[in-house]
Amino acid sequence: MARVFVYGTLKKGQPNYFRMMDPANGRAEFLARARTVEPYPLVIATEHSIPFLLDAPGTGRRVCGEIYRVDQKMLEFLDRFERCPHWYQRAEVRLEVEDGDGEGENALRPGSIEEAFVYRKTTHEPEWLQKPTYESYDAYGDHGLKYVRPEDRSPE
Repeated sequence: MARVFVYGTLKKGQPNYFRMMDPANGRAEFLARARTVEPYPLVIATEHSIPFLLDAPGTGRRVCGEIYRVDQKMLEFLDRFERCPHWYQRAEVRLEVEDGDGEGENALRPGSIEEAFVYRKTTHEPEWLQKPTYESYDAYGDHGLKYVRPEDRSPE
């Protein structure tokens, strides 16, 4: 089992959350809400209004998201879904736990520092660093950028 930090469309209440809960993709168990220890630029880019966590630690904001415990099947699904390693890179990130859901060995204590995998963009258009950054992504937020799901995208 691995830990994964999701900050965009895979969070609860977002357009791709159903993929995290689909047993055909593997198993994912919500552990806690958290934020990155270091700031990162979280931007919305491309004509599909995709949230990207850019690999530029120390700039941007401390990004809020959710930590999940996933099995190997789900991790492999997420790699395919995130087009890893061609589109996103999977890397470890340090997180400060805000609140958890659960007890026993999988419970995470508020305030504790944990590590999890995150999908981040290591190569991007230079102007992306000039885009507004967000602390928390919401596909339905007041940014006015409509997210286009993968199956609704034209072939690239």
